Amino acid sequence: MRIICLRQVLFNCISSGKSMFLFKLLFILEYANAASGMAVSDECKLKFLELKAKRNFRFIVFKIDERIQQVMVDKLGQPDESYDDFTASLPADECRYAVFDFDFVTDENCQKSKIFFIAWSPDAARVRSKMLYASSKDRFKRELDGIQVELQATDPSEMSIDIVKGRAL
Repeated sequence: MRIICLRQVLFNCISSGKSMFLFKLLFILEYANAASGMAVSDECKLKFLELKAKRNFRFIVFKIDERIQQVMVDKLGQPDESYDDFTASLPADECRYAVFDFDFVTDENCQKSKIFFIAWSPDAARVRSKMLYASSKDRFKRELDGIQVELQATDPSEMSIDIVKGRAL
């Protein structure tokens, strides 16, 4: 299916003189395909286990180091940090993955906690970066056993505290 689609795009681009478009499209497709095998550093797994089991952190922000093709720990949030501290730690123009240990009280007045996985892909991020993060997300998430809720956000309003509370309940 992919080969047929690429052949058709190639034919259309050649016939219309859009060779630069074709080059960019092929580059993005190949880059995304190669990125699906993105490595995950051992530190990512260890810090996530500490967040999950020992509650040493409130959140962890991860970034992809494109130079070495590996997901790395970018920032660690201490247990006393708030959700606002977490959202402030995400860059406005770069993609990131993050996990957040969200504490809440249910309608039955029970104290609970859920671990959120957040795929942050702001509109201002480079297209190449968005493709890389999108194609590597599922592989990375599989390395983090214990994720309970997933959010994808392109704007801070898509991961507001009200949305997080609603998804936790």
